[in-house]
Amino acid sequence: MNLELLQPVLVLISWTLIMFIWMYATRIPAMQKLGINPDDARHPGSINDKIPSNPRSVADNFNHLHEQPTVFYALMFYITVTDGASPLVTYMSWAYVALRIVHSFVQVLSSKVLVRFSVFALASLALIILAAGEVIRALS
Repeated sequence: MNLELLQPVLVLISWTLIMFIWMYATRIPAMQKLGINPDDARHPGSINDKIPSNPRSVADNFNHLHEQPTVFYALMFYITVTDGASPLVTYMSWAYVALRIVHSFVQVLSSKVLVRFSVFALASLALIILAAGEVIRALS
């Protein structure tokens, strides 16, 4: 079993944890500055209209890293367990991870939604190529 495809998984997991730290490093001071009681944040989104854009963008990105990447994780484990590694799979998996990291920076540091969407679309395309390749391999 070739375990090299788990390296991009580890990198994206690590990036998600970095975003976790970044989120709380910006969100807690913003809440303190605004005098927001932590109990008021009990429900997701309940204080979003009070939090400034940047800390909110970091939190949004952290949440996004728990959405589509879960498909990536499952797919990478499937490919690893079924010995489906190939140069294309390796390239696409690293491209997906790199694009998700770029997406994080664009979402947090820029207000350009079209740029963010373009990066998201490219990452999604890499994921679709990976999944389609596995469907074709499974049907062969």
